[in-house]
Amino acid sequence: MSLLSAGDRVALVSPAGPALASKIDAGVRVLRSWGLEVTAPVVAPWSLPYLAGSDEARAAEFVAAWRSDVAAVFCVRGGYGCLRMTDLVPWKDLPPRVFVGSSDVTVLHAELNAVGQPTVFGPMPGTADFVGDPLAQARLRELLFEGTRSWTTGTPVVPGTARGVLTGGNAALLAASVGGPRWEPPAAGAIALLEDIGEEPYRLDRILTQLLRAGWFEPVSGIVLGSWTDCGDVSAVLTDRLSGLGVPILGEAGFGHCAGSWSLPLGVRAELDAGAGTLTLV
Repeated sequence: MSLLSAGDRVALVSPAGPALASKIDAGVRVLRSWGLEVTAPVVAPWSLPYLAGSDEARAAEFVAAWRSDVAAVFCVRGGYGCLRMTDLVPWKDLPPRVFVGSSDVTVLHAELNAVGQPTVFGPMPGTADFVGDPLAQARLRELLFEGTRSWTTGTPVVPGTARGVLTGGNAALLAASVGGPRWEPPAAGAIALLEDIGEEPYRLDRILTQLLRAGWFEPVSGIVLGSWTDCGDVSAVLTDRLSGLGVPILGEAGFGHCAGSWSLPLGVRAELDAGAGTLTLV
C-alpha cells in the first residue's frame, strides 16, 4: 500500500449517506493540518434524505475522484447507499489510490480488493468517530504516513496462528452482499476482520448464520473481532457462531465504531497470533 506525504492532494467523496457540512469542514481542517491538499464534496439535498445523492451522481463523484490527480480518496461517512452504486463503477479501470472508509463502505473495500487494490478500514473525516477522536486520527495518520506494520491489541478467544490476506469489515454489510452478481467468498486462508454497530444479539446471530450458510467463512484461517457498539452483550453469540470454525480468534481488537479505533489495511497479507494478540503484515 502506498504511503502519503505532506503536499499530497486527496479527495473526499460521499458514496453513502450525507454528512453534515460542519463535520466535513472539521474533518478537512484535520487533514489539512497533516499537510494534505483536500478537495471536499458538495453537500446538496436529495429526495431520499439518507442518501448523499442519486446512485448515478454518487458513483460519478466516486469515479471522478479516482481519475483525478490525487494520491488518496477518503469517504466522508457511511450510513447506507454504497451497495446501490457498486454496479455503476468500472472497478478494473480505476488507477491505484490510497482509499479510506469503514462501516457501509465495506462493500467498496471488497470491490477494490477483488481487483488488487489494497485499502484502509478506518474512521472517516465527516464523522464524530474521526472529528472528535484525536487518538483515532493519530492512528490513521500513522498508518497512512508511516506505514504501520504491526498491532498488539485485543483478547485471545481461540489461541493459534494464521497467515493470509486481510478481508472483511462490517458484518451486516458482508451479509448484505451475499448472493450479489460479483459476490465471491474470501481468498483461501484469509484473515477476517469483523465489527458492527446497533445490531442486537439475535440480529447478529442472523448475520453470522447467513455468512456461515453462504460458505463465507469456509476459506478463512483466522478471525479478528473489533467493536460491537450498541449491540448489547454479544459474547455468547460470537462464541456460538464462530468457535466451531476451528480457527484462531482474537477478540476486542479495537477497530470499528469505537473510541480510539485502530485503522487496519485490507487486501494485504498478514499474520495473526491470537494467543499473543498480535497482527503483523508480512
